[in-house]
Amino acid sequence: MAWLRTIVFAGIFYAGSLIFVLAASAAGVFSHTGLMHVAEGWSLFHRWCVTRLLGITIRIEGKRPEGQAFYVLRHESFFEAIDLPTFLPRYPVPFAKIELIRIPLWGELAARYGVVPVDRSRGAAALRDMKRAADIVKPTGRDFALFPEGTRVDVGTSPRMQSGLYGIYRLLNLPMVPVAVDSGRLYHQMPKRRGTITYRIGEAIPPGLDRIEVENRVRDAINALNANYRADDQPG
Repeated sequence: MAWLRTIVFAGIFYAGSLIFVLAASAAGVFSHTGLMHVAEGWSLFHRWCVTRLLGITIRIEGKRPEGQAFYVLRHESFFEAIDLPTFLPRYPVPFAKIELIRIPLWGELAARYGVVPVDRSRGAAALRDMKRAADIVKPTGRDFALFPEGTRVDVGTSPRMQSGLYGIYRLLNLPMVPVAVDSGRLYHQMPKRRGTITYRIGEAIPPGLDRIEVENRVRDAINALNANYRADDQPG
């Protein structure tokens, strides 16, 4: 049954995604707001496919703070990347590595949506570029989001934070909210499994703290669900 659910999910989600890409291409020409609505619709469609076709339940522990914030999330699978506009309903602005922005069509749409590119090879110059891009978006009240490990991480591991995390935290000057996600054991499997994916929202970290404290608090919070992982855990 797991294989059947996975095949049905893939067929419906990817076919539907093609329609959303075409809609986003058209919307992006005429309306930035329309493009954001399409992106949110794609994320909601993905959430529907995950819950209804894969049989995965989404659980949220904790509460998002009031007002604009900078969210940093653990990244175990593509689930949380696609689910981001559903989890954070104010059209969140992700920071993403520059290679993703260079993907034909997708990268152009992402840039129009407001994705802030991160070019680690440019050091301090990259931070200045990110600050200019973030300063344009920040007055709109949209939240910002980042996967601080820089790439997908394996279930049960606790990799180090990328060096750019603290620089982005300083340039945004917003409360930083760490979020643990345990999607890997269900969604990043072949076939995909039934079960519950949990978001655990940690305590907001105020602006202005020193680097060591910030990185330690983020690492502890985004890995908070690792204790729930068992190597012999076999979801349905």
